[in-house]
Formats: sequence, C-alpha cells, structure tokens
Amino acid sequence: MNGILIINKKLGYTSRDVVNKVCKCLNTKKVGHTGTLDPKASGVLVLCVGNALKICELLQNNEKEYVAEVILGISTDTLDMDFNATILEDVKVDVSNDEIYNAVTSFKGKYLQEVPMYSSVKVNGRKLYEYARNNIPVTVPKKEVEIKNIEIIDNIRCVNNKIYFTIKTTVSKGTYIRALIRDIGNKLGVPAVMNSLVRTRQGNFSIEDSYTLDDIEKDNYKLISIKDALNIRCINVDDEKAKKIRNGVRLNKFFDDEYALLLHNGVEIAIYKNWDDLAIPYKVF
Repeated sequence: MNGILIINKKLGYTSRDVVNKVCKCLNTKKVGHTGTLDPKASGVLVLCVGNALKICELLQNNEKEYVAEVILGISTDTLDMDFNATILEDVKVDVSNDEIYNAVTSFKGKYLQEVPMYSSVKVNGRKLYEYARNNIPVTVPKKEVEIKNIEIIDNIRCVNNKIYFTIKTTVSKGTYIRALIRDIGNKLGVPAVMNSLVRTRQGNFSIEDSYTLDDIEKDNYKLISIKDALNIRCINVDDEKAKKIRNGVRLNKFFDDEYALLLHNGVEIAIYKNWDDLAIPYKVF
C-alpha cells in the first residue's frame, strides 16, 4: 500500500494521534505526516503511506491555506484561546474597519516573523515551549515568511468590546498563523489572539478532497498515487534502464527538468535529479 492520504483532522487530535489511528486501520507502520497541525486546529493533514514516505520532504515545502478567526482586545501567552492559555491583556478596542482592512492586507508579501514561544522550534537543543513552561529566558528566533494572499472573509463585528473577524490566508512553509495574528494586532496597536484555525489546503491537496478518520475505519477512502501527488515530469523507462535505476546507478543526463519521476510499466520506481551532465538518484522506491 503506497500513496498519499488526505485527512480532515478533528479538533483535539494531535498529528501523531492521527498517524497512529491510520496505522492501525491500514495495518501498517509505514505512515507519516508532512506537517504538524496543532490539536487546537482542524483541517488538512497530508499523510504519506508506504513508499510515499520517501517523498514527505517534497510535500512539506508546499504552500498552505488557512482560515482563522481573530479577536482584537485579548492577548495570551500561547497566542490563541486554548483553555490552558494565560490571558495577558483584556481591553476594550476602538479601531475602525478601514484600519483593520489596511493592517491585514499590509502583511501580503515577505516579512520577518518572530516564532511563538509555545512552539516546538528548538534553541540550543531545547524546544521553545520548554523554556516558556519553565520561565527560562531565551532569545526567540525570527525567520522570513511569505504571506502570498490574505483577506478578511466575513463581517467585522464588535461583541462585548472585542472585535471579531475571519481571515483567509495562503502562506509559505513555516508560517505561524498565531504569530501573524499577533503581528496584525501590533500593527493596529491592540492585543490580538487567534480564536480558531482550519487548514483548508496544502499544496494541491484541498479539504474538499479529504477523509475523516471515520471514513478510514469504514474503508471509505482512496489513496493518491505518488505520480499524481507530485508536480514533476514523469518518464517511462525500458527494462534495461529500470534495472540500473532500481540499483541506484548514476546515468547520463536524459531529461531537462531538475527532477523526474521514473516509471517502469506504469509503476513508480524512483525520482532522479540532474547534476551537471548526470542524472543521479534522489529517491529510489
């Protein structure tokens, strides 16, 4: 059993929980995910099964799309409204709709984002949330991220002196939506927090094409082939070349793209990449 499985993760499940459940349902240990989705977030979780585990890193670099609800007027230590979060600020907010629209849309493009303290990013061999939980001072890293698209998709509304609205955004790998919302608040000069989060797309994999864990238990799902999952050139090779490829032999360059998925009798056998005048093995299935 080899291929890609798109799961619509429920709230409360860790990504590891989902992997363990799918392993049990499919009766295999060869299952892994291509990007963690927090327990307090739902939506698209892309799993690789069998030989497809070898292409995890190719899928991790894909852009992601999220829908998130924002609250202006509250900030927490975790940057979200998790029940374990500590509220740091709770104030009345008075900003105009135009100011909110301008602040949100100003983030389109690349910017330097400070990683949330409650994250698994490591500094000096320790995860940031370990520093946070133990009140240990640490310099929080920043990294360049890209907000490829961002828009407000519902009415801006005021409830109990707080302002609520929902954003839809497409971002590069490694972007924290919690941190983006914090930064939108900073731009407005008010505290801001993420109230909910749904990942609606990862690369070409959409929530409309996903399955629930109940679907998997009922055997109501379909794996996406490696060939269909990757947006790279496919080349069918003959018996002689296939034998060399399966043994990881370097070949004279025979395709122009950076990578190519090689098939024998319609079955994926390897991904090769060009290196000078050679085609060398990148992943052999």
